Amino acid sequence: MNFPNREIVERVRREYPAGTRVELVRMDDVQAPPIGTRGTVEGVDDTASVMVAWDNGSSLHAIYGEDVVRRIKEDEIDGAGHSETALFW
Repeated sequence: MNFPNREIVERVRREYPAGTRVELVRMDDVQAPPIGTRGTVEGVDDTASVMVAWDNGSSLHAIYGEDVVRRIKEDEIDGAGHSETALFW
């Protein structure tokens, strides 16, 4: 596995700061939360993986280059509607 460079890690950290709400789009892991599960970002590690506290209690990281999460926009959190998504990759 090739690890992302420092620039990529810093970009992911800016895009997914702690407290950001996300939704799982794809994760290829037998213990993955169901697609559509939402969670709160706890941080981004040195491999650019997003550390998420999933609402269902799981704590599997979203692995950079393999898994896909999207930021939940403020209007989706409030239930006012949907806006464009920002995919993890």
